[in-house]
Amino acid sequence: MGRGEATRTAIIEAAERLFAEHGLDNVSHRRISAAAGQGNNAAVGYHFGTAADLVAAIVERRSAPVERIRARMLAEVGSSPGIRDWAGCLVRPTAEHLQELGSPTWYARLSAQLATDPRRHALVVEHALRSPALRAVVAGLRSCLPGLPPEVRAERDDMARLLTVHVLAQRERVLAEGGTPARASWAECADGLVDALVGVWTAPVTPAVHAQRA
Repeated sequence: MGRGEATRTAIIEAAERLFAEHGLDNVSHRRISAAAGQGNNAAVGYHFGTAADLVAAIVERRSAPVERIRARMLAEVGSSPGIRDWAGCLVRPTAEHLQELGSPTWYARLSAQLATDPRRHALVVEHALRSPALRAVVAGLRSCLPGLPPEVRAERDDMARLLTVHVLAQRERVLAEGGTPARASWAECADGLVDALVGVWTAPVTPAVHAQRA
């Protein structure tokens, strides 16, 4: 790894940690540079440009291994996968990557911030749309829910997304604080998420009430 690439990696790692611990809007480039061991306070701007570019670099760094895992899991599903299989392909890759990183990790907490920030969520969506494996998983999920009205499916997709990122973030937070999470491992955490997501997507749909209530 060359000096420039080593500096970029140090900045990305420092930014990921600081953003996770203090919030995306509460960390200056100066603070990131210092945490990355850079004497030049302009190092972040020099190597990444804007704060949005830096966040994009963090997402890209974590998305690549997650998508490799997802592609592997997708190749391993059986000939007639069901909704539980597709839900697993959706959430298990991130959990497995977090397990690979060891402890502590910060990306789950950063992802939770990105998921609820309209200004930055588009970045996550953009990366997701680039993934053939993720697109295949989404298509598989939809094929298992042919009777779900489109507007209900979209609503439940949002529920599933938010539930996933916040459950992973909560486990990461508990570990970072030295606590004992509800699930003993990231794999078990993913098991719980799969159970919950299957329930979300297959729950009965209350018929729309068109009459105006007094």
